[in-house]
This record gives sequence, structure tokens and C-alpha cells, in this order.
Amino acid sequence: MSQLTGGPSGGGSGPAGPEGSGGSEGAEGPEEPEAAERWRGVERGLLRMRRTLLVAVLVPLAAVLGLVLGLTAGPWWAVLAAAPLAVAVWGWRAVARNWASWRYAERDDDLLIGRGVIWRELTVVPYGRMQLVEVTSGPLERYFGLARLQLHTAAATTDAHIPGLAPEEAERLRDRLTELGEARSAGL
Repeated sequence: MSQLTGGPSGGGSGPAGPEGSGGSEGAEGPEEPEAAERWRGVERGLLRMRRTLLVAVLVPLAAVLGLVLGLTAGPWWAVLAAAPLAVAVWGWRAVARNWASWRYAERDDDLLIGRGVIWRELTVVPYGRMQLVEVTSGPLERYFGLARLQLHTAAATTDAHIPGLAPEEAERLRDRLTELGEARSAGL
């Protein structure tokens, strides 16, 4: 298993294998990981928020479905109301695995964002390519004490974002990325 899929604790030193090398292989072989590279996970509040949404949608759906089927089609059909509950049990674990897959690392020249359980994705965003760094937080995110960092680059297809950050960390990261982006783009 790659260190990219470890856990949000930030204990890994970076991604392993060809998908995590970020194209840094030279003629001599892969370069050593940078000493300053430290993976950080997202806040546990993101897991709580997503699990709350899962339960808030599927449990009432199961109750309504069981009531409607029980009254209209008979009590044996009401057993079908267990389907949303089964999805909720499966989703409880799936949400946890997805939360654990989110991480980011600040390097000297770029920001790495890793995510994914089945399809792992590593996004490398060079500081010099950043045009806009936004911090957003909707009502539900604010309730759970979270913010989302959205990165916009020169490429129209770039959708680099980091959900589930503490607002202070999101603002610190925004300020640092903006500062590094201005310094790198001035050198072009």
C-alpha cells in the first residue's frame, strides 16, 4: 500500500511508487524525497459532517419508505425499507475511507494534493501557476468548524481543492500560497 493512502495523521513522508513521484525522476533514478515535504490530513470534522449528512438523509428515507410500503403494499413489502439502512451502514465505512485518503503537502516549488480510495489521484500545483486561491465555508461547514481551499490556475480544467481544513489553517495556506505564487510568477 502506498504511503499516500495511510491516514490523515500526516505520518507518511510522501507518496511512494511511480504515481507519487511527480515526474521527478532523472537519468540516475528517482530523487530522494524533500526533507521539507510533510503530508497533512484534513480535519476530523469533515468525517463528522459527512456522516451526519449520510444519516440525516438515509434514516428518514428508510422510515418514510417503511411506512408507505407497510400501509400501501403490506408489511412484507416494508422490509424493503432496510435497503437505505444497508446503504447507510456501507456508507459509514466508505465515508471514513474517503476522509482518510485526503492529504496535502507543501514543497519548495509546488503543492501536492492526494485523494482517492479506489482511484487514487495526486495533483501537483506549481506555485507559479496559481492565479487565485479562495477560502470558502458554507453554513454546514461553518457549523462543523471547517473551510475549503480552492485553487485556480491558468489551466481551465484544474479543480484543485482541499476540503475539511480548519479555518485558521485554510487562511494560513491561502496567504502562503498567494505569497509563493506572486514570488514565482514574478520570476517568469
